[in-house]
Amino acid sequence: METHSRLEFCLHTWGANSYGQLGQGHAEDQCVPRLSDSSALQGRAVRSVSGGGGHSVVITESGEVFVCGQNDRGQLGLGHNINISTLQLCPGLNQRVTHVTCGWDFTLLLTDYYQVLACGSNAFGQLGVGETTKQTADLLAVVGLKEPIVSVAAGLRHSLAVSDSGCVYQWGTGLFSHAKRALSPHPVPSHLCSRVPYLVPGLNQRKPQLVAAGSAHCACLTEEGDLFLWGSNKHGQLTTAEPFLPTPTLLKPCLFKAEKVLKVWSGWTHNVAQTESGKVFTWGRGDYGQLGRRVSTSQKTEQHADGSVAEGGSQTKENCLPEEIKVLIGATQISCGSEHNLAIVEHA
Repeated sequence: METHSRLEFCLHTWGANSYGQLGQGHAEDQCVPRLSDSSALQGRAVRSVSGGGGHSVVITESGEVFVCGQNDRGQLGLGHNINISTLQLCPGLNQRVTHVTCGWDFTLLLTDYYQVLACGSNAFGQLGVGETTKQTADLLAVVGLKEPIVSVAAGLRHSLAVSDSGCVYQWGTGLFSHAKRALSPHPVPSHLCSRVPYLVPGLNQRKPQLVAAGSAHCACLTEEGDLFLWGSNKHGQLTTAEPFLPTPTLLKPCLFKAEKVLKVWSGWTHNVAQTESGKVFTWGRGDYGQLGRRVSTSQKTEQHADGSVAEGGSQTKENCLPEEIKVLIGATQISCGSEHNLAIVEHA
């Protein structure tokens, strides 16, 4: 999600916009990418963007943080709980931020000291800061991560991190109920129900370098370009026939035209991947336009205010397989919110 410095850029946003998370100064949904109001950045080069359940965050090359959207749990880190419909600077940071990831109602920041900072809701242990803190509008350090962290991801109610030694950690109870139903009568693995960082099994022979998190699924990309997925497959986001995968499972490379995957992002129930040639692929749930292409459903599903979904139908098999979105080829940054996306595309 990082880019090189540039003098000019275009921030495109689309999808759900109930709280102004698209940063366009209004609260109307957008079904196709449109330019966001980036005047607050005043020409600053952008390093990273991320979208959550109803909020978005932009990180500049100098490590500053700009936020907009829903803020009822303090997920914007502004010290208050007021919603914002255009980008606003997050004050008070004493470290340079290099990366950001947004959960449903919380935010995780990675600093140049390889430390993870968290704000927002901690009702399900998703901040990883202990059970005494229920929510915070101030940024707190995730002290349970003892190693330097190189990648971090936030889901609906769970989080992931990769250390510089290649260990993958998971915390938050967001996958527990899904796992309990799918695995019963067998016990739920500890990494799926811990409120503090816990080592994810099954990746010790690999070289993890990047993680992504959905509503109830996880993704891990290795240095070799192998993509591993686990968690819920309710909307076909894992491209498998199994309803739930408790441990990391390799995705077939042929699904990306035999190209090496360099980057991966997860929405709540959809995924986006970019290959070595710059091609962008999407798959999973798409009835809010989040796949960037027309999709077919037998009946539309509904999303509740807390991010959970009620089934009214099923996605077609085609939606569950990666498909290229040609208009986004060569994108320098892509990020997925709950059911919306953001992308930066350079122009000659």
